[in-house]
Amino acid sequence: MRELSLNILDIAQNSISAGASLIEIEVAENTAKNELLIGIYDNGCGMTEEQVRNVLDPFYTTRTTRKVGMGIPLFMLAAEQTGGTLSIESEKGVGTRVKALFKTDSIDFTPLGDVTSTIIVLITMNTDRDFIYTRKRDEQSFELSTVQLKEILGEVPLNEPEIAQWMKDYINEQTNILLGGVTQ
Repeated sequence: MRELSLNILDIAQNSISAGASLIEIEVAENTAKNELLIGIYDNGCGMTEEQVRNVLDPFYTTRTTRKVGMGIPLFMLAAEQTGGTLSIESEKGVGTRVKALFKTDSIDFTPLGDVTSTIIVLITMNTDRDFIYTRKRDEQSFELSTVQLKEILGEVPLNEPEIAQWMKDYINEQTNILLGGVTQ
């Protein structure tokens, strides 16, 4: 994939398909180590140890609509090409944790892409789920939680255009502050 944000979208969609009611997405940059961690954590149905091993195989998929599943293998390849790693922890009935570590100073580092739009699409297209998006850079961070937003907004749906625009503006503003005015 041309942008890591598309990998986030793909893996979060896997979480939704696995019945997750809460999906946490973490993007954490360590500038001193030239590292970027992307984590997608869910409380879905989880996988067995065998399924975890198989999910790294591009010719394995649990889907019946196609014969291959390239999302996780491509995400792993993107991480490993930079000298990074990918790990999957999963427990049946508990959920799955996917973490990819990228070396940002590698010539093979894939751009992060438009994470803001990815998060907004996930939230507005899946209002029956909860998402927590955390963005970190060194010691600074911010979070957007649909759990908190739903408590504040009550009956107002998160896919209302004004609410979606506010979330987008909030993420963009906070990301800009976090990056010190540097655009993604």
